[in-house]
Amino acid sequence: MSTFVRVGDFAALDVDRRHRTGVCEVVFGAGKTAEQTLRLLRELRENDRTGPALATRCSDEVLQAAPEAFPGEPVGVDATARTVTVGDLPPPAGNAVVVTAGTSDLPVARECLVTLSVLGVGAQVIADVGVAGLHRLLSRLDELRAADCVVVVAGMDGALPSVVAGLVPAPVVGVPTSVGYGVAAGGSAAATAMLSSCSPGLVVVNIDNGFGAAVHVAKIMGWARRAE
Repeated sequence: MSTFVRVGDFAALDVDRRHRTGVCEVVFGAGKTAEQTLRLLRELRENDRTGPALATRCSDEVLQAAPEAFPGEPVGVDATARTVTVGDLPPPAGNAVVVTAGTSDLPVARECLVTLSVLGVGAQVIADVGVAGLHRLLSRLDELRAADCVVVVAGMDGALPSVVAGLVPAPVVGVPTSVGYGVAAGGSAAATAMLSSCSPGLVVVNIDNGFGAAVHVAKIMGWARRAE
């Protein structure tokens, strides 16, 4: 039977999730106080020592307080991704590549990268290779074709995932971002474009959901290793 831990009167942590699904419970920091986020991270570490604890969308207060909140523990703070990890990261396996159309997409890409590292997936970021200057992407094509999975993070017109999916043999996950002017509509234009892609097999997650893209990639790669 699955187990959970009550934390005050505001949360019920699913501490069995890593064992049940292969993906640990993660603290979503948005909408939580700093005290709540840090307490939930602490409870995760106390109840699941098989891997690091992760919080996403952390406030500035959490990012600043985290290094001193967990004495004796390795703490990773990524101010761009707005993530905190507590505990040793697992050895990386496989080769995922996270691509961004522009520099402004990096916060979402970094959230994806940190999540992949927590889930034991080896990954790198290739930044600012969008379709407005396609030669930048083509100069990295060998790296993309060597990847086990590719995550493509793009706002504006959201065109880059379709291009990448037409060039590489690996599974491709598109992540629309809320980057863009006016009719980009907070990422809706990018999401619609990716969902309408003519490149077959492109999978699309929700707007700004670097975390969800990483989980999908980790599950793909985990099942692939089991089949070997």
